[in-house]
Amino acid sequence: MLGLNHSSVSEFILIGFSPFPHLQLMFFLLFLLMYLFTLLGNLLILTTIWGERSLHTPMYLFLCALSISEILYTFTIVPRMLADLLSAHRSIAFVACASQMYFSFTLGFTHSFLLTVMGYDRYVAICHPLRYNVLMSPRGCACLVAWSWAGGSVMGLVVTTAIFHLTFCGPNKVHHFFCHVPPLVKLACGGNVSTVALGLGLVCITALLGCCLLILLSYASIIATILRIPSAEGRHKAFSTCASHLTVVVVHYGFASVIYLKSKGPQSLEGDTLMAVTYTVLTPFLSPIIFSLRNKELKSAMKRTVLSRLLLQSSRRGWFHGRERGG
Repeated sequence: MLGLNHSSVSEFILIGFSPFPHLQLMFFLLFLLMYLFTLLGNLLILTTIWGERSLHTPMYLFLCALSISEILYTFTIVPRMLADLLSAHRSIAFVACASQMYFSFTLGFTHSFLLTVMGYDRYVAICHPLRYNVLMSPRGCACLVAWSWAGGSVMGLVVTTAIFHLTFCGPNKVHHFFCHVPPLVKLACGGNVSTVALGLGLVCITALLGCCLLILLSYASIIATILRIPSAEGRHKAFSTCASHLTVVVVHYGFASVIYLKSKGPQSLEGDTLMAVTYTVLTPFLSPIIFSLRNKELKSAMKRTVLSRLLLQSSRRGWFHGRERGG
């Protein structure tokens, strides 16, 4: 489908965390716990929103889409990383590497586009409340989610096609724990490598900065509107609806800026691997925590969901014990 280039390399070796042999078991346990918590947290958010009618609003529809993208994004990268931490055989087939890159970039950019859409939703809710039901109709929300996923898919396709049309004719050791662009570009040969790398860098940075700029413009208008609210209680209530989204945006773009703006020294390979953990494991881990703790409505709904499940399980156990005694 991607029209992959015919290279002499048929597989890659993911170096991953092998420079830290004494820490691999600790990394495995830590990343496994964080991955399981990420899955459980996002699944709890999805279950709560699905079962709570009061949460069937555009803001929580976008949150559901965000949770799904995070589950799929971590599933693309983390299970393979965990398996490699326990294995001495870390090879990945050429096509499998291309597939991992495609899905990781697709889901990563979908996440950024959804955060931008959520910022627009908060802008309309606070700055144009009377037009909210018109601008954020069910059909309009579905289109925004669909366009976010479509945009992410296009970005993933562009990046993966460009990288795997390069020729890989020499070493096949990727100094990373998944198939990422910078370490693969270092393995490519040919006269067009630097041009492709520069072009992809400009495309990706433009897309991310565009999302960031739209979010900043949304929040500039939101803050200006909130400051015009006369009562302190009204200002607090308006800002509280944005707190969780704004916190996730700061974490998301904060870690991204550290990754992309830090100096690229010749001895930064191990450092790049460790820094990549922030946006592949840590950010998805923090996201459900932030949304569940900073959003009072979702927090109380999640408590009701968990309590109802616990009460249902206890009533079932009591019923079975009663039958056993009666028997």
